[in-house]
Amino acid sequence: MNLYSFRSGALVIGACSLLLCIGAFAQTRAAPNGVPAQPKTGSTKPAINDGKFLAEAAMGSMAAVESGKLAQQKAASNLVKQFGGRMVTDHGQANDELKQIAESKGVILPSEPDPSKRRELDKLANLSGAAFDREYMARMLEDHRKDVAEFRQASESAKDGEVRAFASKTLPTLEDHLKQAQSVNDSVSSPLRP
Repeated sequence: MNLYSFRSGALVIGACSLLLCIGAFAQTRAAPNGVPAQPKTGSTKPAINDGKFLAEAAMGSMAAVESGKLAQQKAASNLVKQFGGRMVTDHGQANDELKQIAESKGVILPSEPDPSKRRELDKLANLSGAAFDREYMARMLEDHRKDVAEFRQASESAKDGEVRAFASKTLPTLEDHLKQAQSVNDSVSSPLRP
């Protein structure tokens, strides 16, 4: 090892150390009153959990809209068809709002349901009549139980205020969907009585 390469290496290490010290100082600098400086508020990107919530809510709403359209076409029961229509309307509106929130936060939402939701939708597409009614309503009941729990948690603990407000605003609608799903599911899954 020659003297030149030793000096070059020392210079690089020294420069890196200086940059690290400057970065550490900038992060720990104090305001004039001794309170640590706050990060800039220009960045509105939500915490990772909030972004995950937005993505999962978008996928769930897309699947609810798509399966609601199937219900309007394939269901035997008028109650199931009406429920499907409500899913198209309510979850379509929620998706529009989700897109606006995500765009303002710099979050890219999925453009279609994930593979497991896609399989469920494909299964529903191959059914019709009473078999469709039973499968669709069982799926809606399960999905809305999960949705209510997730939206309740986000309404209480999302870090981003706009995400928390969206979850709080949407939660009562989802709770109403759950009640209606339970009622309609009971009507299509119980055997006909003489």
